[in-house]
Amino acid sequence: MDRVSERNGGQLDGSVRVWCDGCYDMVHFGHANQLRQAKAMGDVLVVGVHTDEEITRHKGPPVFTESERYRMVKAIKWVDEVVEGAPYVTTIDTLDYHGCQFCVHGDDVTLTVDGKDTYEAVKKAGRYRECQRTQGVSTTDLVGRMLLLTRTHHSYLQDDSSEYTKHTNNFSKGSRFFQTSQRIWQFSSGEEPRSEDTVIYVPGAFDLFHVGLLDFLMAVAVQCENPYIIVGLHYDQEVNRYKGKNYPIMNIHERTLSVLACRYVSQAIIGAPYSVTAELLDYFKVHVTLVFKQVCG
Repeated sequence: MDRVSERNGGQLDGSVRVWCDGCYDMVHFGHANQLRQAKAMGDVLVVGVHTDEEITRHKGPPVFTESERYRMVKAIKWVDEVVEGAPYVTTIDTLDYHGCQFCVHGDDVTLTVDGKDTYEAVKKAGRYRECQRTQGVSTTDLVGRMLLLTRTHHSYLQDDSSEYTKHTNNFSKGSRFFQTSQRIWQFSSGEEPRSEDTVIYVPGAFDLFHVGLLDFLMAVAVQCENPYIIVGLHYDQEVNRYKGKNYPIMNIHERTLSVLACRYVSQAIIGAPYSVTAELLDYFKVHVTLVFKQVCG
């Protein structure tokens, strides 16, 4: 048996194994959308995540540690396998070792510290596929929203007034992401709760989806045998009211996709009320309502 078949056994049954790799720092819905598109091109999605050392060498230090980034990528519902410490430059040997027929990347160019295309080898070998990059979000953009401390960056409309024009750096001055009904449909499971499911409702901001929120949802998921988790997302103005400062960093549309990309979430309520009402619980047939402090202490 050759090395490829011995490694994964997948090609023996005719399955198509797809490779993606990246930093996946501050994992957001743009990353998730890339992985969603990649999964649609095959049967099994294998995702390689670079180490902190590799990222620092080629791009600068990441915000999240590699252990955090591994966990966040594993939680994206389209991901089947995660390869920890994947090389920064994608090679034919890497694809062969993991039994992947081709790799997928967005339509932006990734360069090494020496200015070389990290996908040059697989492109020349014809084992490269491209997917559409999600416009309006990036890790740099999100970091910029936090650093600028603006109060209107989560608005969907660009504002030319004083708060924006004061800033002349390259960071984002506001969200440039436009939500569509198709994108929500693509991220949604579309599955209704079954009779044997326990419907659990968890409200909150769920801003900048991170490891703490992931831990919370994982803890919620083990509360019962068949959990059907509904996340209630508060509107931007409501989040700003109770959190203050420049929160939320992500607007309601961005937060919705970030939550729906998580494998533990079954459904999201967009613009859920701050106070949980009997009407809401009855409408969604909720069995249990949980909040962060109840589950994580």
